[in-house]
Amino acid sequence: MKRVIVYPGTFDPLTRGHEDIVRRALNLFDEVVVGVADNAPKQPCFSLAERVEMARQVLGDIAGVRVAPFSGLLVEFVRSQNANMVLRGLRAVSDFEYEFQLAGMNRRLDPALETVFLTPAEQHMFVSASMVRELARLGGDASPFVHPLVAARLADRFAQRD
Repeated sequence: MKRVIVYPGTFDPLTRGHEDIVRRALNLFDEVVVGVADNAPKQPCFSLAERVEMARQVLGDIAGVRVAPFSGLLVEFVRSQNANMVLRGLRAVSDFEYEFQLAGMNRRLDPALETVFLTPAEQHMFVSASMVRELARLGGDASPFVHPLVAARLADRFAQRD
């Protein structure tokens, strides 16, 4: 049986840290489904379609990776992907409390659901999508933290707002 894990997130934008987590998860699982969450209350910088498109362009050449949009309950999306595991990245201890609560709630909703935590490589530990967005919004160079395609999209997005 194929070991499938779902890596959910807003991915607004997808960072090098996210890419690192996906690549390392493939050492443990046969398939990683990158679930791009609609999450309208967060007011993402990019639409769901744009975030899915960028993720597919950045991750599309990696065997065993699939990108899919979703809205609604994560546990339902995980089931729809024929998976029972969720992948979450932890950058710092401060991430753990929130992620621990989410894992507990998801397990309560579906007792068969397991959550696996991975930490990104050291050079990506401090990078968050919100920091990258803010850097780009203020005219900084986001290219060290994201794929070149994503850096270009960020630059275009914030150039349009000036």
